[in-house]
Amino acid sequence: MYVGALTLDILLGDVHSLKQKRSVVRPIIAEVQRRFPGVAVAETGHLDLHRRTEIGIAVVSATAANCGAVLDDCERLIAFHPEIELLSARQRLYNEDED
Repeated sequence: MYVGALTLDILLGDVHSLKQKRSVVRPIIAEVQRRFPGVAVAETGHLDLHRRTEIGIAVVSATAANCGAVLDDCERLIAFHPEIELLSARQRLYNEDED
C-alpha cells in the first residue's frame, strides 16, 4: 500500500481579504473533491495571509504509479485555474515498509 502526498504553494490573484481568499480557495478544494472523490484535500498553510495559500492532497493506492498519476492530475487541475499562480508543488510517496 502506498500513500502519496502533494503540497501546493499558491499565490492568489486579486485578493484583498481573508474572506475573498476563502471565496477563491473553497471552490478549488471542492472541485478537487468532486473530480477525485478518493483523495483528501485541505488548506494546510498560510492561513493568516490573504494572498497565499497552501493546499495539501493525500491519496492511498495499491501502486506507486497510481498514486503519482492521481497527484499529477490534481496538480494539473489546480494549476490551470487562471485566478491563481502555482509557486511550487512537492510530491512525496510513502509505502507501508517505511518507518
